[in-house]
Amino acid sequence: MPVVEISYSNLQKLIGKSSKKQISESLPFLGLDVESEEDDLVRVEYSPNRPDYSTDFGIALGMQGLLGVKTGAIKLNIKKSNYSIKVNSTVSKIRPFVTGIIAKNGKIDDKFIKKLMAMQEDLHFGIGRKRKKSSIGIHDLDKISFPLTYTTTNKTHSFIPLTATSKMSISEILEKTVVGKDYGNLLRNSSHVPILLDSNSDTVSFPPIINAAVTTITPKSKNLFVEVTGINKNDAEDMLSIVATILQSAGFSLYGVKITGANNSSPKLGLRKITISPNLITETLGFSLSSSKIITALKKSRLDAVSKGNNIICTIPAYRFDIFGPMDLVEEVALGYGIQNLEPILSPSQTIGQTNLISDKLKSLSLTVVGLGYLEVLNSSLTSKRILYEMTNRESKKIISVLDSKSQEHTILRNSILPGLIENLSRNIHAVYPQKLFETGTIFSDDNVIDEKVSFAGISAHQDANFTEIKSVLQSVLKTAFNFEIETKTFEDPIFENGRSAAVFVNGRQMGIIGEISSKTIENYKIRVPAVGFEIVLSGFVF
Repeated sequence: MPVVEISYSNLQKLIGKSSKKQISESLPFLGLDVESEEDDLVRVEYSPNRPDYSTDFGIALGMQGLLGVKTGAIKLNIKKSNYSIKVNSTVSKIRPFVTGIIAKNGKIDDKFIKKLMAMQEDLHFGIGRKRKKSSIGIHDLDKISFPLTYTTTNKTHSFIPLTATSKMSISEILEKTVVGKDYGNLLRNSSHVPILLDSNSDTVSFPPIINAAVTTITPKSKNLFVEVTGINKNDAEDMLSIVATILQSAGFSLYGVKITGANNSSPKLGLRKITISPNLITETLGFSLSSSKIITALKKSRLDAVSKGNNIICTIPAYRFDIFGPMDLVEEVALGYGIQNLEPILSPSQTIGQTNLISDKLKSLSLTVVGLGYLEVLNSSLTSKRILYEMTNRESKKIISVLDSKSQEHTILRNSILPGLIENLSRNIHAVYPQKLFETGTIFSDDNVIDEKVSFAGISAHQDANFTEIKSVLQSVLKTAFNFEIETKTFEDPIFENGRSAAVFVNGRQMGIIGEISSKTIENYKIRVPAVGFEIVLSGFVF
């Protein structure tokens, strides 16, 4: 979790009417964990989903609402300007999106620059995913001639990079500088790299690696230019919204930058609305609040809200991209109302709890398999097309994808557990054999509606692994755990070797598949020994 060091006295100035004691006692109710305190300084840990708390300016905005000093949404006042960036289509396959904003007439000193740089690195590490998804460049505006061009160049292009005193080529920057070595892989060894040039063809930035030295911010700087580049437009604008909000709260006047060309457009950074029912808040929090009190609580969380009919329409500023839907607003109501004001009560239910029948049966199954020398694993229900289909030669007819996944790897819901177990084996090729793994979990299928079932799979890998071994294991497990007698019939499945696989039946109904993992899959994963496995569906048979 990221940590930021702040000064109580400085927070008092930024917040307004507040005491050190008020601030100290309120920090946890903003979701900030106090790590240490020493005189006027306090180190707090903040959640990565609140990157606006990466500086004392952002914390002060939240604290103003919590203490009732200033409430309601922070609106960005972005004035029109003639600043512009033209995007060349050559960046489309490398780092396609750029956005930016101008900040003028703010107070810049050494302390402010350090805060700005610390925030920049926190954003790079968090929502920027170590600069892969998006990265920021902050420049001295008065050293730049607009309009700018975001384009590509070859690696012989040279300029004086930040902290250097002489020109270096792109190749030299990638090979000799620390940032070049750390982040050069993000450009995927492309022969051309992204570059931001001003109207004099002078280099402003080489994203996501390093800025040019000429635009370095110093205490003599008066105006700033912030550019964000990335592989996704929304991620770039999310990052820009944080920086813009912090700079405005630090006293800067904001001016827009017009972005044109190659699927890019000027950032909107506007407000958005979500509707919430007071009934949802009551049901979730366990007590009733009037609409006026809900609105007051939301405003203390630095949001705006109005009552309309039976619902409340909440207005959310651009930098609060952590709010996705109504349930997130319930949390904001709780924070604005005051976590300390919530009183725990006993449940009115008189029902005596008992172990769930399904849990009992799955526990019995797990104990049986563990007794046969297998190790239980737990994989995510979200997986990738590579693991689920490509590496195991399975057909991908009905993929259930996740919209707007924040992960590049976990993007689809699994319809089988066995591929994940094979992936587990591939990550343990240097461990001793035999390796025996099993998993019980949910799989998903799409037959007009998405259906969930509980599946059970096992895999065994060692030099003498064969069909007879894995069939005897499955027979023993199902007989011991559920008193099932199984029958197998020849059946072909791409995950198994041809002629060495079968369908598993119980009372004449197919329950699953079993066999020797195909040599092609074994080769794809570079597993060193043969492997055998099975997968059966428990739903409809056991419960």
